[in-house]
Amino acid sequence: MKEFAVYTGLRIVLFLASLGVVSGIWLLVAGEANLLGVFVIAFVLSGIGSFYLLNAPREALAQRVDARARRAGERFEERRSREDVD
Repeated sequence: MKEFAVYTGLRIVLFLASLGVVSGIWLLVAGEANLLGVFVIAFVLSGIGSFYLLNAPREALAQRVDARARRAGERFEERRSREDVD
């Protein structure tokens, strides 16, 4: 659960930082900001940035999810084998 919270928090921070940078640049260049355009550009930039910058937290989350899935699969197989014996 910790890995999920860390990764999600970092994604939110990265999006908010991208939103601030994009809106600041847009305001400097155009004088007023188109909110939809700012959100779309910030969303795309944060997505690309998270692919490179958040690789380690994403890997930790993926390993945690994989370990939980393997344990659940093992428990399922164990229960199924016990039913076959009965």
